[in-house]
Amino acid sequence: MSHPADPPSTAPSFIPLEANPELLTTLLRNLGLSPALSMHDVYSLTDPSLLAFIPRPALALLLVFPISAAYESHRLAEDASLEPYAGKGAAEPVLWFPQTIRNACGLIGLLHAASNGDARGFVQDNTDLARLIAAAEPLGPEERARLLERDEALAKAHRAAAEKGDTAAPDAKDDVDLHYVCFIKGKDGALWEMDGRRKGPLRRGQLDPDEDVLSEKALTLGPLKFLEREAADLRFSCVALAGSFD
Repeated sequence: MSHPADPPSTAPSFIPLEANPELLTTLLRNLGLSPALSMHDVYSLTDPSLLAFIPRPALALLLVFPISAAYESHRLAEDASLEPYAGKGAAEPVLWFPQTIRNACGLIGLLHAASNGDARGFVQDNTDLARLIAAAEPLGPEERARLLERDEALAKAHRAAAEKGDTAAPDAKDDVDLHYVCFIKGKDGALWEMDGRRKGPLRRGQLDPDEDVLSEKALTLGPLKFLEREAADLRFSCVALAGSFD
């Protein structure tokens, strides 16, 4: 299933990532994120007793959702009112990467999770992730996309993780109708929706200093909107970036 905002067939292609917390954690750590953080399954966005299992504060939330006609209609309508993003430099409230690599939405989501907000302070020095963030920050969106396309260390780490999923990995050229979006709390204290298929990062509202991406306000402003649009489709899953148990 192909979609208007997907990269062309001539773009580089990656094997889609499985939304497996252990696999995603391993990939982040191999790239250079501190072992102090891990990805955790989020079993409910509305049940406080299930949310209580996740260490707080949660620094990022990755939502995996079906790309449906309802979602595409919403995306196209909202993007039509937006100018293409042109931000760059250390003054940006968030570091956003456009997705030009086919089937790389999981990787883009992880990069958004690790390179923004408080999570960036857990990126270890002299690692592939630290190098990538430093190189990307002064660039505009198109240059950032080219940077990711050329990064051999990133491609190698992604491929190693994608081939270790619990289910048989699809082919890199396959059309996949599930997509990752990342929600983070930016340097400005706002909730941002980070998706490489959009025209830029989307500011969804201001959070209080003590509110994280799993707070009631953040969930209402962000991921619960997706579930409301797709009430009949159960193919949703969520993982959160937060402190490690180990």
